[in-house]
Amino acid sequence: MSAPDENKRIALQFIEEVFVRAQSAAVDGLVTPDFVSHGLPGSGPAVMKAAIGRVAPALSDVKMTLHDVVAEGDRVAVRLTSRATQTGTFMGMPPSGKTYEIEEIHLFRIAGGKVAEHWHQIDGLGMMRQLGALPEQSKQPGQPKPD
Repeated sequence: MSAPDENKRIALQFIEEVFVRAQSAAVDGLVTPDFVSHGLPGSGPAVMKAAIGRVAPALSDVKMTLHDVVAEGDRVAVRLTSRATQTGTFMGMPPSGKTYEIEEIHLFRIAGGKVAEHWHQIDGLGMMRQLGALPEQSKQPGQPKPD
Protein backbone atom coordinates (compact mmCIF):
# COMPACT_ATOMS: atom_id res chain seq x y z
CA MET A 1 0.00 0.00 0.00
CA SER A 2 1.37 3.44 -0.92
CA ALA A 3 1.92 6.07 1.77
CA PRO A 4 -1.04 8.22 0.60
CA ASP A 5 -3.31 5.15 0.54
CA GLU A 6 -2.18 4.13 4.04
CA ASN A 7 -2.73 7.69 5.29
CA LYS A 8 -6.27 7.64 3.82
CA ARG A 9 -6.93 4.35 5.60
CA ILE A 10 -5.79 5.84 8.93
CA ALA A 11 -7.90 9.00 8.50
CA LEU A 12 -10.99 7.00 7.55
CA GLN A 13 -10.47 4.64 10.48
CA PHE A 14 -10.29 7.70 12.75
CA ILE A 15 -13.57 9.05 11.32
CA GLU A 16 -15.33 5.71 11.73
CA GLU A 17 -14.07 4.78 15.20
CA VAL A 18 -13.93 8.23 16.82
CA PHE A 19 -16.65 10.30 15.14
CA VAL A 20 -19.20 7.68 14.09
CA ARG A 21 -18.80 4.93 16.69
CA ALA A 22 -17.50 7.20 19.53
CA GLN A 23 -14.99 4.57 20.63
CA SER A 24 -12.91 6.29 23.30
CA ALA A 25 -10.82 3.12 23.71
CA ALA A 26 -9.69 3.39 20.07
CA VAL A 27 -8.17 6.86 20.49
CA ASP A 28 -4.81 5.76 21.93
CA GLY A 29 -4.15 3.52 18.94
CA LEU A 30 -5.16 6.20 16.43
CA VAL A 31 -3.45 9.40 17.61
CA THR A 32 0.10 10.39 18.53
CA PRO A 33 0.93 11.20 22.17
CA ASP A 34 1.29 14.89 21.20
CA PHE A 35 -1.87 14.93 19.02
CA VAL A 36 -3.39 18.38 18.38
CA SER A 37 -7.01 18.91 17.40
CA HIS A 38 -7.04 22.50 16.18
CA GLY A 39 -10.16 24.08 17.61
CA LEU A 40 -10.20 22.02 20.81
CA PRO A 41 -8.19 23.01 23.90
CA GLY A 42 -5.24 20.91 24.97
CA SER A 43 -3.28 18.15 23.29
CA GLY A 44 -2.78 14.42 23.35
CA PRO A 45 -5.31 11.59 23.28
CA ALA A 46 -7.20 13.10 26.23
CA VAL A 47 -8.51 15.89 23.95
CA MET A 48 -10.42 13.43 21.75
CA LYS A 49 -11.53 11.28 24.67
CA ALA A 50 -13.01 14.36 26.35
CA ALA A 51 -14.76 15.37 23.11
CA ILE A 52 -16.24 11.88 22.78
CA GLY A 53 -17.39 12.11 26.41
CA ARG A 54 -19.23 15.37 25.65
CA VAL A 55 -20.72 14.48 22.27
CA ALA A 56 -21.51 10.74 22.42
CA PRO A 57 -24.25 11.04 25.10
CA ALA A 58 -25.87 13.91 23.16
CA LEU A 59 -26.06 12.49 19.63
CA SER A 60 -27.43 9.22 18.31
CA ASP A 61 -27.77 7.59 14.90
CA VAL A 62 -24.54 9.26 13.76
CA LYS A 63 -23.78 8.72 10.09
CA MET A 64 -21.08 10.18 7.87
CA THR A 65 -21.29 9.94 4.11
CA LEU A 66 -17.95 10.39 2.39
CA HIS A 67 -17.79 12.50 -0.75
CA ASP A 68 -14.07 13.12 -1.30
CA VAL A 69 -10.90 11.69 0.22
CA VAL A 70 -7.66 13.21 -1.06
CA ALA A 71 -4.15 12.46 0.20
CA GLU A 72 -0.82 14.06 -0.56
CA GLY A 73 2.33 13.69 1.49
CA ASP A 74 1.38 13.45 5.17
CA ARG A 75 -2.03 15.15 4.71
CA VAL A 76 -5.49 13.70 4.11
CA ALA A 77 -8.52 15.86 3.28
CA VAL A 78 -12.01 14.45 3.68
CA ARG A 79 -15.27 16.10 2.60
CA LEU A 80 -18.37 14.47 4.02
CA THR A 81 -21.96 14.92 5.09
CA SER A 82 -22.72 14.16 8.73
CA ARG A 83 -26.12 13.37 10.12
CA ALA A 84 -27.17 12.79 13.73
CA THR A 85 -30.12 13.11 16.08
CA GLN A 86 -29.80 15.20 19.24
CA THR A 87 -31.05 12.96 22.03
CA GLY A 88 -29.10 14.50 24.92
CA THR A 89 -27.80 17.88 26.06
CA PHE A 90 -25.58 19.22 23.28
CA MET A 91 -23.63 22.48 23.35
CA GLY A 92 -25.80 23.67 26.23
CA MET A 93 -29.07 22.85 24.44
CA PRO A 94 -31.55 20.45 26.03
CA PRO A 95 -32.43 17.35 24.00
CA SER A 96 -34.53 18.33 20.99
CA GLY A 97 -35.06 14.97 19.28
CA LYS A 98 -34.26 16.79 16.03
CA THR A 99 -31.93 15.52 13.34
CA TYR A 100 -29.35 17.63 11.55
CA GLU A 101 -27.48 17.03 8.32
CA ILE A 102 -24.48 19.23 7.50
CA GLU A 103 -21.39 19.38 5.33
CA GLU A 104 -17.98 18.99 6.95
CA ILE A 105 -14.35 19.13 5.86
CA HIS A 106 -11.61 17.40 7.85
CA LEU A 107 -7.87 17.72 7.34
CA PHE A 108 -5.52 15.22 8.98
CA ARG A 109 -1.75 15.19 9.33
CA ILE A 110 -0.46 11.64 9.67
CA ALA A 111 2.86 10.85 11.38
CA GLY A 112 4.23 7.42 12.23
CA GLY A 113 0.99 5.70 11.23
CA LYS A 114 -1.18 7.82 13.53
CA VAL A 115 -3.11 11.07 13.39
CA ALA A 116 -0.86 13.88 14.66
CA GLU A 117 -3.08 16.87 13.84
CA HIS A 118 -6.70 17.43 12.90
CA TRP A 119 -8.51 20.49 11.51
CA HIS A 120 -12.29 20.56 11.19
CA GLN A 121 -14.69 22.91 9.39
CA ILE A 122 -18.44 22.42 9.79
CA ASP A 123 -21.66 24.22 8.94
CA GLY A 124 -22.29 25.12 12.57
CA LEU A 125 -24.93 27.72 11.71
CA GLY A 126 -26.87 25.17 9.66
CA MET A 127 -26.61 22.63 12.46
CA MET A 128 -27.89 25.08 15.08
CA ARG A 129 -30.80 26.09 12.83
CA GLN A 130 -31.75 22.47 12.21
CA LEU A 131 -31.63 21.70 15.94
CA GLY A 132 -33.90 24.68 16.66
CA ALA A 133 -31.34 26.78 18.55
CA LEU A 134 -31.53 29.51 15.90
CA PRO A 135 -34.43 30.63 13.73
CA GLU A 136 -34.62 29.45 10.17
CA GLN A 137 -33.21 31.90 7.66
CA SER A 138 -36.02 34.13 6.43
CA LYS A 139 -36.34 35.48 2.94
CA GLN A 140 -35.26 39.11 2.66
CA PRO A 141 -36.89 41.38 0.07
CA GLY A 142 -35.07 41.01 -3.24
CA GLN A 143 -33.22 37.89 -2.09
CA PRO A 144 -33.69 34.44 -3.59
CA LYS A 145 -35.17 31.82 -1.27
CA PRO A 146 -32.37 29.79 0.45
CA ASP A 147 -32.03 26.18 -0.69
